[in-house]
Amino acid sequence: MPVGDLLGPVTVGDIAHGGHWICRVDGRVIFVRHGLSGDDVMIQITEEAKSFARADVAQVLTPGPHRVSAPCRIAGACGGCDFQHVAPDHQRELKRQVVAGLLAHTAGIDWSGEVEPVPPGPLGWRTRMRYQAAPDGRPGLRRHRSTEVVALPDAGCLIADPSIASVPRPVMAEVLAVAQEPSPVFLDAASAGRRVVRQQAAGREWQLAADGFWQSHAQAPDLLVRVVVEALAPQPGEVCFDLFCGVGLFAGAMVDRGCRVWGIEGNRHAVEFARRNVPQAQFIAGAVDRRLPGLPSRADLVVLDPPRSGAGKAVLERVAGLQPRAVAYVACDPASLARDLGHAQRLGFEVTWVRALDLFPMTHHVECVALLTRPATGT
Repeated sequence: MPVGDLLGPVTVGDIAHGGHWICRVDGRVIFVRHGLSGDDVMIQITEEAKSFARADVAQVLTPGPHRVSAPCRIAGACGGCDFQHVAPDHQRELKRQVVAGLLAHTAGIDWSGEVEPVPPGPLGWRTRMRYQAAPDGRPGLRRHRSTEVVALPDAGCLIADPSIASVPRPVMAEVLAVAQEPSPVFLDAASAGRRVVRQQAAGREWQLAADGFWQSHAQAPDLLVRVVVEALAPQPGEVCFDLFCGVGLFAGAMVDRGCRVWGIEGNRHAVEFARRNVPQAQFIAGAVDRRLPGLPSRADLVVLDPPRSGAGKAVLERVAGLQPRAVAYVACDPASLARDLGHAQRLGFEVTWVRALDLFPMTHHVECVALLTRPATGT
């Protein structure tokens, strides 16, 4: 199947993790973007691998029942919104299928939850954007798995907060746009690390580098703090470790509820901000698995908010050694979460519940929070 080949008609099968649907042609698996189960389509091969191929929908011959017209005219070209052609309610159903399938297959967990919608809805939610210069000088976004830049339509990026939906000047290089009060910030991405921005969340003001990590959905910081605090039910005087702590969002929430908090984060610049944001806590820079032995040997509570690759077996083993009464695991990738929950169960944790939150509408991404506890032991 050479790249560029046009194949079909093909009936699109089930959703797969990563924003693809599964098609089979002559027994070969093809992962197709911009498909939808039940569609009859023509597909064009975009990548050939040893055991599978990738493709994109070139033409919809017969649409499936949940296909809609994408609100943005470049949705099929831009690498960001891979679900705009799907009705919003069905987007959440697809994400539910992915989360449930991964939890069952990888961790043996029978999950019957739903993917919860989060205001403001499918558009206008993203507070951080990176724009590139299109060939005509207009702001644009990269194609999927490509360096090619697609110019924004006149309306700008529809999932972005309206204040940063486009760039108010010609684009000469990569521009980082951050929505903040009282006015948004537009910066040359190469120098963004030297600029401090401020965000309001969880009853505090947070300072961070403009290019530092912060949740991209406008409601995510407050919502995730609320979910984590309700899950852990912290009590004054308890010891809490905030691992992969970033600039201290969860540490601040736990301090405000009377906990003694230690945080670990691999990004030294983020740790500097965490110390400034939450002076009541103690923060350490370095790899979590290597730094954990330098903290107190016991903890009542643990917050895990790892990058997309997950916490990993080594970190979970060290967390198990702390014998916490509860662990809140915040995950932006359900595959990594499922793998880590499998490890956690083998280490003696019970997965009390998993919640899935639609913090990335119009995309295949989904945020999950899992509560891990230790089974009660008899006397």
